[in-house]
Amino acid sequence: MLPECQLFGTLGCHLCEVAEALLMPLVDHGLLVELVDIADSEAWFDAYGLRIPVLRRVDSGAELDWPFDVEQVVAFLR
Repeated sequence: MLPECQLFGTLGCHLCEVAEALLMPLVDHGLLVELVDIADSEAWFDAYGLRIPVLRRVDSGAELDWPFDVEQVVAFLR
């Protein structure tokens, strides 16, 4: 079973849109991804403002910073 993840980004972020599109085939195969807008929290903005998009595993807290490709995401989820 694939772990639940969060994708930290914000509206109008082109790289965030690219990352979201890259994850869609995995979502179609059961990956749960919550889109988290860093503008909703000062703490998130401080932590991720210069790093987005960032994929975070909910179970372990491990993070994968951009740039990443599908193969890197699959390895990250194992």
